[in-house]
Amino acid sequence: MDSPDIFDRAARRLQRDRAAVAYRNADFLRAFMLDGIADRLNSVSRNFESVLDLGCFDGGFVAPLGARVARVDAGFAFAATAGGVQADEDRLPFADGAFDLVVSAGVLDSVGDLPGALTLARRVLRPDGLFLAAFAGAGSLGTLRRVLQEAEGDRPAARIHPQVDVRSAGDLLMRAGFALPVTDTETLTVRYASLFSLLRDLRAMGAANVMPGRVRMRRDVLARAAALFAERADADGRTSETFEVITMTGWAPAPSQPQPARRGSGTTSLAQALRPSPEKS
Repeated sequence: MDSPDIFDRAARRLQRDRAAVAYRNADFLRAFMLDGIADRLNSVSRNFESVLDLGCFDGGFVAPLGARVARVDAGFAFAATAGGVQADEDRLPFADGAFDLVVSAGVLDSVGDLPGALTLARRVLRPDGLFLAAFAGAGSLGTLRRVLQEAEGDRPAARIHPQVDVRSAGDLLMRAGFALPVTDTETLTVRYASLFSLLRDLRAMGAANVMPGRVRMRRDVLARAAALFAERADADGRTSETFEVITMTGWAPAPSQPQPARRGSGTTSLAQALRPSPEKS
């Protein structure tokens, strides 16, 4: 029996179509993620021939020189703009082993079946293919979370969806079957003149609430949250909000990759390793 989706798939697609209209006004977070992905790609000394841009937005990812690129997005408008296909990240329409590089920036935090999406990303990679992804992690939107909880009182509604932390991200990579998994985190701080500016950016980047059963916020609660947000402002009238960016790196397994040493194959015992070195005369 399939488990229920954490996110409303239809609402997510619609949200991405609406975001496509004003996305260029709020693409800073994905640009930050793509810069990090580009840095990691530049450190890899190999050529890539076939690339999948998973969650392509407007097609802003620049593929390695000479590579063929397939782009996919859950939103029809983004997929059409980028010349790609519309599909959910956990329901990919590609054959196993179709790509030697899969890149994803800014979408995996709101995928209904993240373990499934990662498993599919590994399956569409050829042996020794590279997976690079970045998304907003559990340290994101702390200020927004606090002011909404305080504004709604004892029984706050779920306004911000569950987010993955960096340790869980590493576990998910291993569970999906990636070799040599690495996860790391960076923080981006953005200063806003008002709560409404932050909410406008979240809508424009397709990052608003798409959980099932979401409840519209009352006007008095929104006004109270805006006032609490303003109370946290610096002397210049701007309030800081934080985005935690988690980056995942993994490789499709291949015989040529470094393998962990066989258990018991060491030639030096722990006691010998810890024994003090003899003094030199």
